[in-house]
Amino acid sequence: MRLAGVILGGMMCLLMAVVAQAQEASGLKTLFTADDSRGWDGVGRLNLGSGSFCTGALIGEDMVLTAAHCLFDNRTGRRFAPDEIEFLAGWRDGRAQAYRGVRRAIAHPDYDIGNKNMDRMAQDLALIQLDRPIKNGRIKPFATNNRPRKGDRVGVVSYAHDRSERPSLQELCHVLARQSGALILSCEVDFGSSGAPIFVLDGDRPEIVSVVSAMGEVRDQKVSIGTSLEQPLADLMSLMAEGDGVFGRKAPQVRRLTETSSTAKFIKP
Repeated sequence: MRLAGVILGGMMCLLMAVVAQAQEASGLKTLFTADDSRGWDGVGRLNLGSGSFCTGALIGEDMVLTAAHCLFDNRTGRRFAPDEIEFLAGWRDGRAQAYRGVRRAIAHPDYDIGNKNMDRMAQDLALIQLDRPIKNGRIKPFATNNRPRKGDRVGVVSYAHDRSERPSLQELCHVLARQSGALILSCEVDFGSSGAPIFVLDGDRPEIVSVVSAMGEVRDQKVSIGTSLEQPLADLMSLMAEGDGVFGRKAPQVRRLTETSSTAKFIKP
């Protein structure tokens, strides 16, 4: 039994090394340990319904920023009820730094899940109010900032379908362009990355400037599409302060795009 444990442990170390090398080649750094994740624990996994998930980030002790389309079931267009949503701050290897239910979830009122154009992604933003604040010295909310300029260096911390048990950081991507109010970035994302925070990394602490709305291609280059934060976030904060707990407009029935455990979608702008 002891020999089998040693062999199994060696195989696991080898597997983790292979995964790390593959992700390093793609620009992704897996946050394997508590030390790796230090400073990023305000990013968490949003569990939705009976198997879907997105990524979200704290911008207040009880406030999570994510993408609006994460609030809808991609198979049916049905809105998830607050009691079907859970935020797992700093989720890694089966444990979270904090677990919270949801009191309210608000999508931007101009967001329309049936609209497939780029202008939809500029409004693909949602705020989720947790049922209890997270007051933990390790888990700190992130500040937000105005949209970055073309060429600025940004980073993304996200979960995805093939790395759902621990977050990954990509800190070497750039803003390529702005189109119809949305940002086009060179960051690599995948299913599950929807709602992931996009950070500027030049200050003392990362600040959120956008969230991941979709992935796509521009001239055969894989890109990610980020929402605008400026006016849409101000609108959502105002709605939340007014106590308006609506999700936004009712979504039409939508066609299932792929068999996946997430709500992210491919686009080709």
